[in-house]
Amino acid sequence: MNLNITGHHVEVTEAIRAYVSDKLDRVIRHFDNVTSVSVILSVDKLNQKADATVHVRGKDIHVESVDADLYAAIDALADKLDRQVQKYKQKSAEHNHDSHKFAVGR
Repeated sequence: MNLNITGHHVEVTEAIRAYVSDKLDRVIRHFDNVTSVSVILSVDKLNQKADATVHVRGKDIHVESVDADLYAAIDALADKLDRQVQKYKQKSAEHNHDSHKFAVGR
C-alpha cells in the first residue's frame, strides 16, 4: 500500500506523519484490497482540514474532515474512513455472495 501525505500551508512533521499512518493502519486492517491512500492536510484561517482518498479495487473512497485542531480532524477522518471502508466491504461481500447464489441455483 502506498501512503502519500501532503500539506497545504502546513508543514508535515514526522510526528504528524506517524499519527496519520497509525490511524490509517486501523482502517487498512479491515480491508486488504487497498492499493493506495492519499492524505492532504491543510490550514485555512482557523480551520484545520484533512482529506483522504483511498483507492480500492473498483472504487475510490473520498472523505474529508474539518476541525479547529488538526489531530481532531485526523481522528474524525479516520472514523469516517473506517465506516466507509466497512460499508464498501459489506456491499462487495453481499454482491459476491448473491452472484454465487444465482450461479449455484441454475
